[in-house]
Parts: sequence; C-alpha cells; structure tokens
Amino acid sequence: MKERLVMYKPKKIILCGGGTGGHIFPMLALAQEFKKVNSNNKILFVGSSDRMEMDIVPKYNFPIYGLWISGIKRSSILLNILFVGVPFILKNFLIPFKLTFSIIKSLYILFRHKPDFVIGFGGYSSGPFLLVSNFLNFKTAIQEQNSFPGLTNKILSNRVKYIFTAYENLSDTFKNNTVFNFGNPIRNLNLNSNKNSHEYFGLDKTKKTILILGGSLGAKSINEGVLNNISLIRESSYQVIWQTGKFYYNNILSKNINDKHIIVKDFIERMDLAYNVSDIIISRAGAIAISELCIVSKPLILVPSPNVVDDHQTKNANAISEKGGCILIKDSQAKDIMIKTAFELFENQNKMENMKNSLSELASPNARKNIVKKIYEIIS
Repeated sequence: MKERLVMYKPKKIILCGGGTGGHIFPMLALAQEFKKVNSNNKILFVGSSDRMEMDIVPKYNFPIYGLWISGIKRSSILLNILFVGVPFILKNFLIPFKLTFSIIKSLYILFRHKPDFVIGFGGYSSGPFLLVSNFLNFKTAIQEQNSFPGLTNKILSNRVKYIFTAYENLSDTFKNNTVFNFGNPIRNLNLNSNKNSHEYFGLDKTKKTILILGGSLGAKSINEGVLNNISLIRESSYQVIWQTGKFYYNNILSKNINDKHIIVKDFIERMDLAYNVSDIIISRAGAIAISELCIVSKPLILVPSPNVVDDHQTKNANAISEKGGCILIKDSQAKDIMIKTAFELFENQNKMENMKNSLSELASPNARKNIVKKIYEIIS
C-alpha cells in the first residue's frame, strides 16, 4: 500500500561530488534512476572544475557545474617547505580563496536552480556545496559508499540530517543522523545476457575462467601477479581474462604473452559478459566495485590498494572478508600468491559455494530504486 503513495512527480535534484569513479558512477546511476521514474526530472551535477567528472558527466547528457576547490594537504607545512618547496605550500595557501569562491558559486547555483533535494557523494566539491545547501534549508543528504566515512562526510554529518549508507556498521558512526542503509547505487548489470560470453572473448567453454580486474587505469601489483605466474597459468587447465588498465596495457603487450587462454584487455566494455563467463574474480576493493561484485556473487579475491586516503579499500575488503565473502590478499603479496590462491580456491568447491552465498546476502540490487523512493518520501 505504501508503494502507491510514492508519486514520482517532476523534481529538481542536484547531485554533488566527484574526483574518482567511485564517487562519479554512483551519482550517474542515481541520476539515471531519477530519469527512469520520471523523464521530466531535472538533474544537475556539481563537481570540482579540474577533476574527471567534468569530462565524464557530459557524456551521459547531464549538465554539470565545476567549483574551484581542492583538498587540504595534510602533511606538515614545515616538512613541505624543507622537502617539497614553496609551490606545494601555495596549494594550501590558496584553500581559503578557493573555499570562498566555491561558497559564492554554490549560492549562485542553489538560488538559480532551487532544487527540491541535494545529495552529496563525497569528494572536495561536496563539502562547501552541501554546507551552503543545508544552511539555506534545502533538503540535503549524504551518500557514503565506503565502510568508513571520509573526512568530508565526517564533517558534513554534523550538519546534514539524512545519510544513505552501504554498510550496516555506519549506523553507529552516524548516531545523530537519520541513516538509511540501502547499499550503493550501481549501474544496471545485464547478467542474463543471451550473447554467448565465451564466444565474445574467444574462450574455451570447457575451461574454468578467472577474471582479473585492476580498475580502468590498472593496478601494478595485480598485473605483476599475473606476469610473474604466466608459466603457471599456461600449464594449468584454467584460462584468464585480464584487464590490465590503460596505463599498463602497451607495456604488457610488448612482452608477447601470445596465449589463447590469456585474454589481455586494457579495458572491458562488456563487463556483463565478463562477469557471466567468470568462475573466480580477482579485483581491487573500491566501494562501488565491491557493491557490483556482491550482486555478481562469484567467488572473490580482493587485493586492496594501499594508496587510498584513509585506507578505505582495506576497510571495505575487511567488511566483506569478515562475512566470508572473499579472500583478502595484501597488495605486497599479490605478485607472489595471487594466482596460486585462485588455483587453490578452485580445489575447494565448498568454500566457493559459501562465498557465493555470503556475497549474495550482502548484495543490494535495489539500492538505486530504494534511494530514489526514499528521497521522494522526504521531499513530500
């Protein structure tokens, strides 16, 4: 009965954040859901003027404003002067000016567009914009993708009432907020595609397949984990789809691997087919990647990046590992044990089945629908 009470009338929504794909793609997923429930919904993005969202968002036919804003360099000023130099200090020196200009532009955007709802996804731009939005009494919320909040969302949680999360443990972190644990909004996954996945990649239907993902740019340790074990893969009864990332692709091609059972890609366009054909997946542990992999529910090996602020990927991976959804391998160990661990997992069918079940229980396939529905309820 409650479902009928949600009227998807045209609304004006502002989605704010960016800097990485982990912020941008859930924003886009939610924007597409708003358009799906009512094509007359007006969607506007706000990001950082010098970050990747300014290139990606327009490709999806959504308008975007850029704010002149950047993060605070957290290392000490004395060390920066001694070892890095004045230009590096200048970046922090400009922060107050950037913040002032961002606040002024945020005021302009909000007064001009008068949104029904504003939701921030993290990143530098969401800080000043959401603070201004909340100060002006626009309905405002945060969407936290990770199992542990970043600096921007920690600060914003003291002001913003509503928080959408992907991990249950954050209800304790955000005790003074109204928390909705719906999961991360992700792109539509066509996991029942009729197209033959094996034929698409030129793979042998009789062999088990390992899908190896290091992100769009690639992951050095994961790539080394494959390169160091090429002979082991060739001698095995398994085959590999290996997304090297654009940064490493040409260098890896120059090594002339030339093996029909090792499919090397810089980027995989049809991830639905890659997921369909895979029996085990090896991946980094970004929040959105994990949310997608939970829905896919294939036996999983996670290699968290150690180069992420606040070590978010390790915390994300631990949250999945503790529930029995993955095997966790340290970045420094990947080059030695990653492939061997995958082969050992194939020999433990009981563990593989338990992993699938755990991931399925952790999945939130209706996150984007539930978030949009709740936002409409809040607006009403």
